[in-house]
Parts: sequence; structure tokens; C-alpha cells
Amino acid sequence: MGAGALARLGDLARELGFRRTLVVSDAGIRSAGLVEPALRHLSAAGIEAVVWDRFDSNPDSAMAEAGRVFAAPLGIDSIIGFGGGSSLDCAKAINFLLTNGGHMRDYRGYGKVSRPLLPMIGVPTTAGTGSEAQSYAVISDAETHVKMACGDPSAAFRIALLDPELVVSSPFGVRAAAGYDAIAHAVETFVTKRRNAISECYSREAWRLLSMHYERFLDCPNDPEAAAGMQAGAWLAGAAIEASMLGAAHACANPLTANYSVTHGLALAVLLPHVVRWNEAVVVDRYRQLGDGLAGRLADFARAGRLPQTLRELEVPEKDLPMLAAQAAEQWTGTFNPRPFDAAGALEIYRCAY
Repeated sequence: MGAGALARLGDLARELGFRRTLVVSDAGIRSAGLVEPALRHLSAAGIEAVVWDRFDSNPDSAMAEAGRVFAAPLGIDSIIGFGGGSSLDCAKAINFLLTNGGHMRDYRGYGKVSRPLLPMIGVPTTAGTGSEAQSYAVISDAETHVKMACGDPSAAFRIALLDPELVVSSPFGVRAAAGYDAIAHAVETFVTKRRNAISECYSREAWRLLSMHYERFLDCPNDPEAAAGMQAGAWLAGAAIEASMLGAAHACANPLTANYSVTHGLALAVLLPHVVRWNEAVVVDRYRQLGDGLAGRLADFARAGRLPQTLRELEVPEKDLPMLAAQAAEQWTGTFNPRPFDAAGALEIYRCAY
């Protein structure tokens, strides 16, 4: 980690034995001119790189399969995920299919591969998802639109290269939504039923960094300290997910993305303050460790990011709330919520957020 760390990409890739690598990076990142320096560093290290960018902000199983078809004849020996969470998750998903075949739904859960994945490097250009710290790819099923968490120890990036200079060019909306996603990770992992001494260290430090730097990062993206703080906080929050998992806010957010293509960070901005209030019945003392009035502060962060604060703003029909609640109750992350979570609880949260 550090300003200018991207310059080390070629040497680090060569240390891992990369010779012909697939760079997975979305078209927006390429058009912003961020990928070309990475390709130059790889070339200088004697590494041939091929770029694949045919996926969108919510990558699905069909996009991953398209990436596999593209990469299969190229003799790829490694993969670099370069971009936001969609690029990092899509890189992992392509790796699953390229090395083990089948369909993405075959890998839903953890440890379903028969052969290790190719070595990977993750280079995040947003401070948000924390995918660079995790051994999971979150991919939507192209047919059902249900988000699938597909994990394996070999799906973890061998190296996460954090260069704060890469995040300063993000548009305000991306900084706001991705940063709020990271904040949600820090808050949810701190109270899950799977929390432990290791995850608590990650969650607490992630919250300290993210809550300290989020508003400054929104207003002054070129502030190197704020950018570095957000990037480190996002990584730590991702590491906390790996150790602790998530909760009801993510369980309620996923159906909004599946049904209405709501950006993940926007859905969390609407839901997280209400989930915190709903969970306070069982974990109010833990929330107070993050600061008094946590739900209110989370709402303040959403306002600072000009993010929506109600489901009405997301144009979610009120009549759909029972359907969404039923889907939320089926989400894996809900099983780790500190307060028992079911369709009735999800409906209560949705109604409060409406």
C-alpha cells in the first residue's frame, strides 16, 4: 500500500510467476486511462497482458462465462482484477470457470473447487467492496438474478495492491456509494453471530478509519490522507467479512439489486440505519462501542454522500415489500445477523425504510 504503489505491479506479478495474464477491468476504468499505466508496468516486467472488459456494475454468471470463453484459448496463467468490486469479483468468477469448468452456481458456498484457481492480484480503484481482501466472488445468477457468494481459499488474491492515487479520480457518486458500502461492512461485521477476536480487530479499525475519513474524502478526493484512510478501511472491512460475515442490511439490500438494479451502496444507505435500530434490541452495547447515536450518524453519512434515504426515492413499489421480505429471508447473510432474522423482520425493516 502507498501512493504510487501501482509502479510495483510488474515486479510483484513477476515474483508470482506471471507470464501471460488476463486483466479484468470494466470499460469505464479503461476509458478513464487507469489501465494503460498498469499494462506498461507489466510489459516492462516481461509479462504479456490481455484485457477483458465486457461486463457491467452487477456482474452475472453469463458475463463470467463470456470471460471464460474469451480467455480459454489464450494460455492464461494468471489473472489481475483491476477496478471496483465488479472487476475484482468478475476476475475471481472467470478464474473459477477457467480452472474448474461448470457453471457459477456450482460454486455457490465455499470450497467447491476440485483444482486450485490461477494466482491473482487485486488492484482496487474504489474504496468500497473490500473484495481484494476476501476469498469470495459475489456474482448474480443470470437467470434468477439472485446474488451468489462463491468462495474458496484459492480465490483469495495473492497480493492486494492498494494505491490511493487510483481512487482519487472516482466520480463523487462512486466515492459516496462505495464508501458507504465499506462503512456498512465495518458496522455489520462488528455485531454478527460469527464475530470473533480477529474480526473485531478488523471491524473496529475499519470503522475508525472510514468514519474519520468518509466525509473528507467526499469533499476533497485529492486529499492523500483521506484517500489512503478510505482505501485501508475498505480493505480492513473486507478482511472482517472474511472472518465474521455480514447481516440483515446486506440480506435486505440484495433483493433491491436483483429486482430493480439498485446500486448496492445506495440500497445500504437506505437500509443500514434502520437495521441498526432494529438490532439494538440485542446488541445496543456493542453499537455504543462504535459511538453513541450510531444510526443517526449513519444517516448523516448518507446525507453527506447525497445518497437516498428511503425506498420511495429508489422507486420501490410499496406493494412489493412482502415479496422483497420473502427474498431477503432467503439470503445467506441474514443467518449471521445478531437478532434472529426472517421475513417478518425483513418486512419491518423495509416498512421503516419506506
